[in-house]
Amino acid sequence: MLSKSTTSTKEVNYDLFKRNRSYLTDEHEMFRTSLQKFLEKEAVPNIEKWEEEKYTPREFYEKLGEQGFLCPQIETKYGGLELDFGFNLVLAEELFRVGVGTLASTSSSIIVPYLERFGNEEQKSKYLPKCVSGEITTAVAMTEPGIGSDLANMSTSTVRDGDHYILNGEKTFISNGINAGLFFVAVKTDPKAIPARKGISIIMVEPNTAGFSCGKKLKKLGQHSTDTVELVFDDARVPVANLLGEEGQGFYYLMDRLQQERLLIANSALVVAEEMLKSTIGYVKERQAFGRPISSFQNTQFEIAEMATELTMAQTFLDDLASKHLNGENIVTQISMAKWFITDMARRMSARCLQLYGGYGFMEEYPIARRYRDVAVMPIYGGTSEIMKNIIAKNIGL
Repeated sequence: MLSKSTTSTKEVNYDLFKRNRSYLTDEHEMFRTSLQKFLEKEAVPNIEKWEEEKYTPREFYEKLGEQGFLCPQIETKYGGLELDFGFNLVLAEELFRVGVGTLASTSSSIIVPYLERFGNEEQKSKYLPKCVSGEITTAVAMTEPGIGSDLANMSTSTVRDGDHYILNGEKTFISNGINAGLFFVAVKTDPKAIPARKGISIIMVEPNTAGFSCGKKLKKLGQHSTDTVELVFDDARVPVANLLGEEGQGFYYLMDRLQQERLLIANSALVVAEEMLKSTIGYVKERQAFGRPISSFQNTQFEIAEMATELTMAQTFLDDLASKHLNGENIVTQISMAKWFITDMARRMSARCLQLYGGYGFMEEYPIARRYRDVAVMPIYGGTSEIMKNIIAKNIGL
C-alpha cells in the first residue's frame, strides 16, 4: 500500500502552478513565506485533530494575531499594518492551502472590513485592535432557517427600548459561532419598510449579551475544523451604540463588500484546485497498475490535461480580476463569473481527482478525501452559483 506521503510531488512540473501575479511584490512574498513557516508549525500537525474535534481552538487565532498575520489592512492607529488587499489574498491562499482557511480569512478580510468602513470612531477604537491581535474573531449572521439568499425577507427583528435594542429571532449556518467575540447580526429594524431591504440594519452583538446564545453545533458534510452553529436571540438587549452605521442601511452595507468577498472565495477555490491537482499528479506518477504507473494510461493523461487547462485559464482570468480590484475598478459581473465558474470547477475537479486515486481516494488518510468534502460548499456560500448567474444575466441586459 502507498503511504499518504504519496501526495509528494517530486516529479511534478511546478510551472503549471506558477501564477503571473503582477500585483504582488517582494513584500507580499515575504509575508507569504513567514505565514507558510508559521502554518507548517502551528496548523499542519494539528489539522487531523481539529477535524476530528470539529473545532479550531481560539489559541490558533491568537497566535496568528501575535505574529501579525490577521487583518493586515487595518490602519496603524488601530494596531494594524495598513497593507493593501494583496496581503489578504495571500493570507487566504495559504490558509486554504493547508485546509484551515475559512475562519481567519473570513474574519480578517470579509467581516472586519464592515467595521472599518461603516463603524464610528468609538466602535473602531474598541474592537479593531482586538481583531488585529486575535483576541476577537468575528462572525456575520445573515442566514435564517427559513431563508437562504432572500435576505430581504428575514424575520429576526428588533425594537427600540431607550438606549437598547431588543432582538428576537434565529440565525443558522453561522461559521465561527463558538469562537467569535463579535457578531455582525442582520436584523429588521423597520418591518414595514418598502422595499423590505430598506428595513434591514446591522447590529454588533457580543457573546456575553443577555438573551443571546449559541444553539447546537451543526453537523456538516465537510470543513469540519470550522465550527458552524445556530444563534438564538430571545429578548437580547444590545446597546444602541452597537448599531453599525445607520438604521436601514444594513442590506447595502452587506452588498458593498460582496465583490471583495466573492473574489476571495474564487481565489481560495482556485488554491484548493491547485493543491488537488498537484497531489493527484504526484499520486498517479507513483501508483502502479498492470505493471506501470497509472500516469502512463491515456485516460489518466486526458483527465489531467483537461484539468490543467481549466486551471490555467482560471488562473489567468482571476489574476487579472485581482489586479483590477486592487486598482478600485467595479468588476461585479466578472467577479460573479469567477465565483461561479472557479468554485464549480474546483468541485468537479475534486471528484475527478478522487476517481484517479481509486479506492485509496475514499480513505481518510489521503487528503483528497477531505478536499472532496470541503470544496462542496464553495459554490454555495458567499452567493450560490444560481445567484451568480442571475447577476451575470441581469448585468448583460437580460
